[in-house]
Amino acid sequence: MIQTVSRTLMEEVQWDKTKVTSVDWASYPILRFPEVPKVEVDMINVPGDVSWGAGEPTATAIPAAIGNAIYDATGARLRSIPLTPDKVKTALAAVPRTA
Repeated sequence: MIQTVSRTLMEEVQWDKTKVTSVDWASYPILRFPEVPKVEVDMINVPGDVSWGAGEPTATAIPAAIGNAIYDATGARLRSIPLTPDKVKTALAAVPRTA
């Protein structure tokens, strides 16, 4: 779950014209422990269902939920991750203002 939040908000492989430039943990943006929000997980025991894992099912829902939260709060729709502050600012500039 935390990995998906990190990917949604900040992780992005950087390139120049010939190679990947984000080649180590110092140059690759990722959530660090002090930035991780408190997470509460409730495991539901359903013996008859197929095992899915604990975090993998969230990999598709989290980016959509965060993107929809940004849209609901601002009217700015973002369509590609990571949902960085710069992308939010750009999307906000395109939101029609009402009087």
